[in-house]
Amino acid sequence: MVKTVAIVSLSNGVIGESFVRHEVELGLNRLKKYGLKVKFMEHALRGIDYLKTHPEARAADLIQAFQDPEVDMILCAIGGDDTYRLLPYLFEQDELKNAVSEKIFLGFSDTTMNHLMLHKVGITTFYGQSFLSDICELGREMLPYTRHYFEELLKNGMISEIRPSDVWYDERTCFDESQVGTSMPSHENKGFELIQGEPVFYGKILGGCIDSIYDIFNNERYSDSIELCEKYHLFPSSADWKGRILLLETSEEKPAPEKYRKMLLELKKTGIFQVVSGVITGKPADEVYHSEYKQALVEVIDNPSLPIVCNINIGHAAPRCIIPFGVHAVVDANAQTIRFYPER
Repeated sequence: MVKTVAIVSLSNGVIGESFVRHEVELGLNRLKKYGLKVKFMEHALRGIDYLKTHPEARAADLIQAFQDPEVDMILCAIGGDDTYRLLPYLFEQDELKNAVSEKIFLGFSDTTMNHLMLHKVGITTFYGQSFLSDICELGREMLPYTRHYFEELLKNGMISEIRPSDVWYDERTCFDESQVGTSMPSHENKGFELIQGEPVFYGKILGGCIDSIYDIFNNERYSDSIELCEKYHLFPSSADWKGRILLLETSEEKPAPEKYRKMLLELKKTGIFQVVSGVITGKPADEVYHSEYKQALVEVIDNPSLPIVCNINIGHAAPRCIIPFGVHAVVDANAQTIRFYPER
C-alpha cells in the first residue's frame, strides 16, 4: 500500500507557475484525503523557465525520489517535450542504475522517455496518468474511470486488468479557476476495437506516446535528440522487443494523418513490427483522426496476421486507465479485457 508519494517534474515545469496553483491545490488535497504524505522533489516547483534550462535538476529529482526510502510512488507532474535531455545526467556514470529500486513510477506523454530509461535499468513502470492531468482534474472529483485505476494502484501496487470506459470526454480547452467544479461533455465509448489479427495475444507491454518516440529518430523538434538517444541506446533492440506488445498513443497535438503515417514508417524501419506479438493503441484526443489512424496502422504495418487493438482508454484522451509495463499481459478483444500477471 502506498503511503508516500513523490512528485517530480521531469519535463515541463508548469506546476510551479502561479496560474495553475488552484489545480495543484486541488490535486494535493485529493492525495491527502487518501491519507498520503506528499513530497514535491527539490526542483519540481521551480517553474517552466528554470526547468527548461536545467535538465540536470530534473534528473537529480528523479534520483532523489528513488533514493528516498520513505517514497513508495513517484508521480510525474505532467509530460512535455524534452525529457530526452535527462539522458546524460542519468546514464553517463550509471547514475540511474545505481539509484533505482522497485517503486511505483507513474506518468505518460513525454514521460515515455523516462519509461524507456527505467526499462533500460530493469524497472517495471506504470503508464497512463499524471498529477496535473488526472489528480488535479477540475471537476468536482476525479473522473470515475481514472480514479478507479489510480486507487487500485495505491492499494495494491499493481493493476489486475483493464476494461473499456463506458464514456469518453471532450478535452478541456480552459483551465482557469472559473472551471473548478465544472464537468466535461461526455460521449458513449465503443470499447476495444480489433482491426486485424487474432483477438487474443500475449506479451509484456512497452511503448507510449508515438510523438515522443518519433523524437528518438527525428530531429524536427530538437537538433540533438537523435544524437543523445543513440549515444545512450534509449530505444530497445529488436531482440528486446521480441514477443512484446507495443503500445502507441498520440499526443494532444493531434498529429495529422500524414504525420502519423510518417511516424509509423520511422518505427517500421527498426523492424519492431516483425518481432512484437501485437499492437494496442490509445483513443486519440477528442477522437480526432480515429479512422485515419486505424487505416494508417493497417497499411504501414502491412502484416494482416499481426493483431492490432485500438481505442484503449490510455494516453491523451480522457478518461485514462493505467497500464503496467514489463508485466505479463493477455489482451482479449472478445472479452474486452487486458489482464496482467506479475511474476511471483
